[in-house]
Amino acid sequence: MRKRVLLAAAALTTGLLTALPAGTASAEPAGYRGDFNGDNYLDLVIAAPTAKVGGKSGAGYVAVVYGSPSGLRTDRRQIISQATPGVPGTPETSDYFGDRLTTGDLDGDLNTDVIVGVHGEQTGSDGESGVITVLWGNDAGTTWKASNLTAPLPANRNELGWDVATGDFDGDGHLDLAAVNLASPELNIFRGPFTRNGTSVTAASRIGIDTYEQTGVNADKLVTGEVNGDGRTDLLVMGQEETSTGDYRTRSVLYTGSATGPVAGKKLAGGYDAAIADVDKDGHGDIVTGNFMEKSATEPNGGTGGAITVTYGAAGGLSTRTPVRITQDTAGVPGSAEKGDAFGWSLDAGDTNGDGYADIAVGVPQESLGSRTHAGSVVVLRGSASGLTGSGAKSFSQDTSGVPGGAESRDYFGDTVLLADNSRDGRDELTVGARGENGGAGAVWSLRGSAGGITATGAKSFSGTTLGGPSGLSYFGNGLASD
Repeated sequence: MRKRVLLAAAALTTGLLTALPAGTASAEPAGYRGDFNGDNYLDLVIAAPTAKVGGKSGAGYVAVVYGSPSGLRTDRRQIISQATPGVPGTPETSDYFGDRLTTGDLDGDLNTDVIVGVHGEQTGSDGESGVITVLWGNDAGTTWKASNLTAPLPANRNELGWDVATGDFDGDGHLDLAAVNLASPELNIFRGPFTRNGTSVTAASRIGIDTYEQTGVNADKLVTGEVNGDGRTDLLVMGQEETSTGDYRTRSVLYTGSATGPVAGKKLAGGYDAAIADVDKDGHGDIVTGNFMEKSATEPNGGTGGAITVTYGAAGGLSTRTPVRITQDTAGVPGSAEKGDAFGWSLDAGDTNGDGYADIAVGVPQESLGSRTHAGSVVVLRGSASGLTGSGAKSFSQDTSGVPGGAESRDYFGDTVLLADNSRDGRDELTVGARGENGGAGAVWSLRGSAGGITATGAKSFSGTTLGGPSGLSYFGNGLASD
C-alpha cells in the first residue's frame, strides 16, 4: 500500500490507475462543520494537484467553492496555491499542492480551516521533507491567511503530511490534527487549539505513535469518526501488515479516543479508503472500508472488481456482529462485478434523503460503459435499520439522464466522492470527481439529495477553468473535502 503518489499524464494513455485514492474529509464532531466563511452553509475545497502554477508543472492548487441555498455556487469561489500572497512556499515542479486535504476548525473561531499536507515539499538539505499548511477560514471568505504548522514537529521528517485528518481525540472540546510521517513516529497527533502562526497552545501538544511497532500495521491512510459513542473521536489507521509467509496485506486498526489521545484497539478489514458513519442508526459509527483490488491471499478484503466491508460499531468499539462484504454482485447493487472495475476506490458517508441513516457513496472509477473503458461510475448504497445492503442502491455515470457530459474512456468518473449538505436542506449532495475528464484536466459534478436519495435532476458540472484556474493537465477534483 505504501507507495508514492504518481500523478502522471501516462495514466491517461495507459489506462492505469496510478494515483492512490485521495482522501475526503470524514464526519467531524458537532460544531466542527465545513463552513469556511461563517455563513452557515457547508463549503467545498477541491484539489487540482497536477496543475501548472507559476510555470511549474505539477505545482498544484486548491479551489474553494461556497455553499448556498441552491447548493454549490461557482460564482463564489477562490483559487489558492503557493503563488497566492500569504501562503507559505513557492510553486515548484511536482509539489502537488492539494494532494492531501482535510478540514476542521483548528483555532476555535467557528470558521472551518483547510489543512493541506504538502508531503513532497523539501524542507532542508539533509533530505527532510513534508510540511502541513493551514489555510485559515474567515468570515469574509475572501482573503485567506495561511501558515505552516511549526511546532512541535517530529524530530525526523519524511513526507510529513502523507495523510492528514482532524478530530477531538482527547475529548477536551478542541479539534486536534493527525498526520502521517513516513519516519518514526509514523502517526503524530497535534493537540488543539492552534494559533494562526501554526503553533499549538496546549502543553505536551504532540503525541508521537509508532503504529507499526504497536500493532504491526504501518500508517498510510487516516479516517476519523465516532464509533463507540463516548464523545471522543476515533481514528482508523489503514496500512499494511506482514503475514506469516513474509508477504504484506492491507490491514486497518481502530485507535479509540481517550483522555490521553488515541489508543490502539482491534484490527479489521484492510483497504485503501474508508468512511465512518452510523448506517443502522443505533448511535454508533460503523466502519466501511473499500478495497478496489481483486481478492487474493494478500488482498483478502478485495473482490472481483473490488469490494467494501462493513464492520459495525458498538459501545465497546467494534461489534461482535459479523462484518458484511458488498460487491457489485450483491443483490440490489447496480451493475455486475467485473475484474478491474475498482469498486471501492473512493468512499464517503452522508444522509442523502434525510431519514437519519447514513448512506455510502462508492466510487467505481474504472468501470467500463460499453466500449468506453474506465469511464467510471458511482454507486450510492442506502443505510437502514438492518445496516448497509444493496436494497435501494442507485448508480450514476455521465451516461445517466440529467448528468452533464458524456462518458468517455479514461474519464475515471468516481475517482473521488463526497457527501455533504451544501444547500442546508437536510439532505446531502453528492460531489463526484473525474480526474481524467478532458485529457486529465479533470472536472467535478454536483448531484442534489432528495426524499428519494441522490437525484440527477438539476445536476451540474464544472472544471478548474470554470473557477478561473489554469487550463491543461490538472486532475481537478482528485481531492475533495468539506465537513
